[in-house]
Amino acid sequence: MTEKNTILAVDDVEFNLMIMKQMLSGIGGFDFIGAANGVEALDILEQNPAVDIVLLDLHMPVMDGFETLIRIKKSDQYSDIPVIVVTSDNAEVLKTLAMGANDFMAKPFNAEELKLRVRNHIRSKKLNDMARDMNKILEAEVARKTSELRDALEMSKLAEFEISLRLGRAAEFRDMETGMHIRRVSEMSWELARLAGLPERECEILRYASPLHDVGKIGIPDLILLKPGQLDPSESQVMRMHTVIGGGILSDAEKFPVLEAGRIIALEHHEKWDGSGYPRGLAGTDIHIYGRLVMLVDVFDALTSTRPYKKAYTTDKALEIIKADRGTFFDPALVDLFISNLDVFLEIKKKFLDNRNDELFCKEQATHPGPDRP
Repeated sequence: MTEKNTILAVDDVEFNLMIMKQMLSGIGGFDFIGAANGVEALDILEQNPAVDIVLLDLHMPVMDGFETLIRIKKSDQYSDIPVIVVTSDNAEVLKTLAMGANDFMAKPFNAEELKLRVRNHIRSKKLNDMARDMNKILEAEVARKTSELRDALEMSKLAEFEISLRLGRAAEFRDMETGMHIRRVSEMSWELARLAGLPERECEILRYASPLHDVGKIGIPDLILLKPGQLDPSESQVMRMHTVIGGGILSDAEKFPVLEAGRIIALEHHEKWDGSGYPRGLAGTDIHIYGRLVMLVDVFDALTSTRPYKKAYTTDKALEIIKADRGTFFDPALVDLFISNLDVFLEIKKKFLDNRNDELFCKEQATHPGPDRP
């Protein structure tokens, strides 16, 4: 052995301790600690957790070897320390092995056998300690890598959201809407999805994907997109194509939940509950819940926002329109949820106001009663 080890011998006969120390001198440098009984042995173990092996006599006053063995093996601190029982009784050998002893030495014992057994058990303990320490290091490394992976995944989610916002903003800039519109649609979609009982993960996906609802407007000609007045039938047909264009832009992205949800929303946020919407004329629950949610909050925000071709409606007027279209344009259950939680959505709109709507909306909030006020 090249490193110094600690051997604890427990025997009430001083001469036996001296003999064991002398016999073990040939195995190299070591600290030999003697104890006269189990109580002393346990005190030493408490103060010297680096003990590498225990040589334990069974018949001692105060606390015998049987009780000492039981306490060592029940201890979380030093149960891994190998214990060699020293006895001349075969029945005691079987009993102590059943109690957890690692090995035994018969009295009177041979010096070479003692050295070999002690050396082998210390080597095994060192290997076990090394493996345990390595496992701790590996566990710490796994925890660190897991934390880094969690941080990377969170950053990836944030990056997806930022890309979604900026791509959505590119479409909004083309028809002179504002980035705040897509932020409001994002937050309102998440809130309505939560109220509708969607799983948390889906609510988050919807929050990130809803800004992509009008991304297809990138493909609509300015002559139509920026026209200040009503569109004629042929222009309306072209304008309706922004849903298909948006779906195409976001297609083949099944591996990316946000982009896939964005594709669904882009395609279906103009479908109507009664089947009169576009582009596919879907009806009722055939319209994906993402499309139904985004359609409602998008319409509410559009109605209550100033656009180049219209002034902002008051909240009361917007709700009047939405109620009139409950069950035709909109999922009636979502309309009810929205109206019963109106204060939440008004707070979102207030938080993400753009400058040109500030004065109108703030004036209205000073006089508009919430749904739970008279």
